[in-house]
Amino acid sequence: MNILKQLVLTKHRFSGLTRHCRALRSSYLHSSTDASVEVHSPEQEVVIALGSNVGDRLDNFNNTLELMNKSGINITRHACLYETAPAYVTDQPNFLNSAVRAITKLGPHELLGVLKQIEKDMGRSDGIRYGPRPIDLDILFYGKFKVHSDILTIPHERIWERPFVMAPLMDLLGSSADCDTVTCWHSFSPLSGGLLEFWEKMGGESLIGKEGMKRVLPIESGLWDWSQRTSIMGILNVTPDSFSDGGKFVSVEAAVTQARLMISEGADMIDIGAQSTRPMASRISAEEELDRLMPVLEAVAGMPEAEGKLISVDTFYSGVASEAVSKGAHLVNDVSAGQLDSNMLRVVASLRVPYIAMHMRGEPHTMQNSENLQYDDVCKQIASEIYSRVKDAELSGIPAWRVIIDPGIGFSKKTEHDLDILGGLPNIRAEIGRKSFGVSHAPMLIGPSRKKFLGHICSRIVADERDPATIACVTAGVLGGANIVRVHNVRDNADSVKVCDAMLKQRSTKNLS
Repeated sequence: MNILKQLVLTKHRFSGLTRHCRALRSSYLHSSTDASVEVHSPEQEVVIALGSNVGDRLDNFNNTLELMNKSGINITRHACLYETAPAYVTDQPNFLNSAVRAITKLGPHELLGVLKQIEKDMGRSDGIRYGPRPIDLDILFYGKFKVHSDILTIPHERIWERPFVMAPLMDLLGSSADCDTVTCWHSFSPLSGGLLEFWEKMGGESLIGKEGMKRVLPIESGLWDWSQRTSIMGILNVTPDSFSDGGKFVSVEAAVTQARLMISEGADMIDIGAQSTRPMASRISAEEELDRLMPVLEAVAGMPEAEGKLISVDTFYSGVASEAVSKGAHLVNDVSAGQLDSNMLRVVASLRVPYIAMHMRGEPHTMQNSENLQYDDVCKQIASEIYSRVKDAELSGIPAWRVIIDPGIGFSKKTEHDLDILGGLPNIRAEIGRKSFGVSHAPMLIGPSRKKFLGHICSRIVADERDPATIACVTAGVLGGANIVRVHNVRDNADSVKVCDAMLKQRSTKNLS
């Protein structure tokens, strides 16, 4: 019989967590001591850790997630993705590590059996303990319960000595507990302040990028550590009606020339858009968008200069995204974060490419109406709404480790809102972190380039006269934590980014000394 020992807290006092956590914890104080119970609840929330260092590690992860969802393990939240040096047995390749939260009706030992079968199906065989493996799956938490049997111990007994397990585990939490079960998980910590205090004592964020552990985003055929420097995304509009450069690059020849110029000036990515999303823009069909986009995309992707660079497609149509990726695009940049095409999230999940989820209310034709411009606290509300969109993406099968967030400067915003965003990027991250540390750590893109609010502030009616103002925005954004800047003028903004990155590196060096 699978017997679980229900958590009791009569022997421990906890401090240092949020008031919310302390309030929730009180509901366990009257549990009967050492009560042995079987799980009768139809569903339990679980945390499962993943690791891989044999074969195509990312493909192993993707296939494992599919098998888990098909086996009665319904994944609801993903941690970030980490590349880590091997532990215990060090003479082996680096690992990819992550973790997921999921809901399951499986009992704990049933769950263990399913995970062991998935490991076997993925090619794992008996070998050296802690040695190489295509996939390794460990149950970290199972509901509010502790499990002790000959084959299973929950919480997993080695959580407390493994930063490569603690980091993804923390990503699945927020600074505020979102349910009683999470509060219970905090209580498993050896320290009174819960998992948050334990992670900080272990080293916390200071461990990322050191001791063989870096946070990465899979893109094209590699892993991108976006913390090393800020990336430049060059804007290539192949539209007749974009607010800044509409009509300039509609021909394939002109578009290729512009892409080549931006790459020579320092662009890391080229974002190709074939539909204007300026305020009041009329929507064209997916078919018309494809007719504009595909000749340019194929030509740019075939440029020798594009080797090693990334191509993004700026679209809110799932059909356009799918066709673009099949012809060489590496990312999907969706201004609606899945709100304008009900198939977008499902399609991007199947494409397995990074997804830029931008904040916008309404759609381009309505985003600047009075209803969509109402904010009490713009940074707080943007954070909440972005998190909601990312949560939808995760439930559709897009792991958080493939998401890039964009606060949507200029989209359903007034001038004062855009300024609040530029000065409040850390606040947006912190607010997202109340619900999900993992999403708060996602790469952040900002796109202030030549936007109308800069024209209002600087009295520049002509869009391409707003480049100096754009540089000021980029400077503020990078120093505030932006990881990607989307700009028209690559050369001048690239210089701004280099200075900002140097400043940030200097600041980091001084903090370490």
